[in-house]
Amino acid sequence: PYDNIAPRPYPAILATGGLSDPRVTYWEPAKWVARLRPASTSGRPILLKMNMEAGHAGAAGRFDDLKETALEYAFALWAVEHRGAS
Repeated sequence: PYDNIAPRPYPAILATGGLSDPRVTYWEPAKWVARLRPASTSGRPILLKMNMEAGHAGAAGRFDDLKETALEYAFALWAVEHRGAS
């Protein structure tokens, strides 16, 4: 995805990552978001949520996992509600 970034109207994006992820190191989503933000022409938010206690599978505890899922659902609902706004 990093190499395919071009100026275009990207949708609202919530990129997530885990600090202790050995497969996708924390700087990869950060680097992707940093390059994507100035390339987007839509004016929609491109956010990065880095979980400081998670690995590749996300949060470890049941309630922590539910908190992550709630954040993703809330962002998705917000993005659908505001899809026409620029």
